[in-house]
Amino acid sequence: MGANVGWRAGGFVAGLVCGALIVTTVPKKPSGPDIHAEYVKFLSGQDSITGYLAYPERSTPGPAIVMIHEIFGMSDFVRESAERLAKEGFVVLAPDLLSRRGGTPASADSARRLIASLNPDTLTKDLDAAVAYVRGLKSVKADRIGVIGFCWGGGESFRYATNNASIKAFVVCYGPRPNLADISRIRAAGLGIYADKDVRINSDLYDVTMWTAKNHVEYEFKVYPGVGHGFLRTAEKPKVVAQAWDNVTKFFRRVLGT
Repeated sequence: MGANVGWRAGGFVAGLVCGALIVTTVPKKPSGPDIHAEYVKFLSGQDSITGYLAYPERSTPGPAIVMIHEIFGMSDFVRESAERLAKEGFVVLAPDLLSRRGGTPASADSARRLIASLNPDTLTKDLDAAVAYVRGLKSVKADRIGVIGFCWGGGESFRYATNNASIKAFVVCYGPRPNLADISRIRAAGLGIYADKDVRINSDLYDVTMWTAKNHVEYEFKVYPGVGHGFLRTAEKPKVVAQAWDNVTKFFRRVLGT
């Protein structure tokens, strides 16, 4: 059986001003009749970061989501996931966090080695730049921004929520927890997507529950039955995958609006 666990509490959103410069956009063929997708570049300090931007056809500004990729870097799964959420009405930016190393390599092993060498402070800086980029888009409601990450990126989503008090929502898809003491800095509402065969990650859920409750941080999670780590990517048990994505969409709609 899946288990729902969570803590809800009122919170506030503090302002954050991050400088970002839109450099260029390289159009791609639209992915469907109701969304548009393209590659974009934006500055993080003096460095250029590449991202995959997907947004819906809509007449008014909408909420935005920054999507953090897995340890494999930018992939078809990430692009398809960005388009999936764009079809639900969100503007989605998936930055390639290996941009400073020349971009995601073709080899998954090479990508893993590069990911392991990244500096957490630099990652925070690059994610700040991604948030600032989407916040500056005319199609985005500047005060309605969330983050989502998968696997390694799920852990980075959780960690980033401890570093940016301006985001409204964060989703952790089978990612490791941050330092427990840092949870007190979270001002966003959170959702966790976990797999019941993922003992390594799930071993920390008790501590996560205790520390989020202690610090009055809203963090609800569900452990999905019969699936393992990375099940959203592997499409293990399609009905479970569909349920998980449906819960992600409902969470973002509830917290960020439509």
